[in-house]
Amino acid sequence: MLMRTDPFRDLDRLTQQVFGTPARPAVMPMDAWRENDEFFVELDLPGIEPDSLELDVERNVLTVRASRPELDSDRSMIAAERTRGVFSRQLFLGENLDTDAIRADYRDGVLRLRIPVSEKAKPRKIEISHHDHERQAISA
Repeated sequence: MLMRTDPFRDLDRLTQQVFGTPARPAVMPMDAWRENDEFFVELDLPGIEPDSLELDVERNVLTVRASRPELDSDRSMIAAERTRGVFSRQLFLGENLDTDAIRADYRDGVLRLRIPVSEKAKPRKIEISHHDHERQAISA
């Protein structure tokens, strides 16, 4: 039997597996936003035991790992669409974020991260000396 391959179809299938589709989203759908001097990230992780969650930061890469136990092999499944086993997602954080002060909270199947802007990245005033030795503050 002759099999015909379509590289575009294979690429489309791979893209759907990695990024998801509207009908079947990616493994860890995420929302991210900034409020004042903090960034927030929320990841949907329904049915994940809190003890199976891991957060690691190396340089400016935050890795979120979670695991969902495999299904009982004795079950006769009709549908099995939820990801099983260990899965992860990496977030590349900007240099202006304080990775030492990340706070994480897991509630109702949502992992919420609070990442503050580092002090060195916040706007500040710099004093300038004049010839007549008066000082004046100028916004940076």
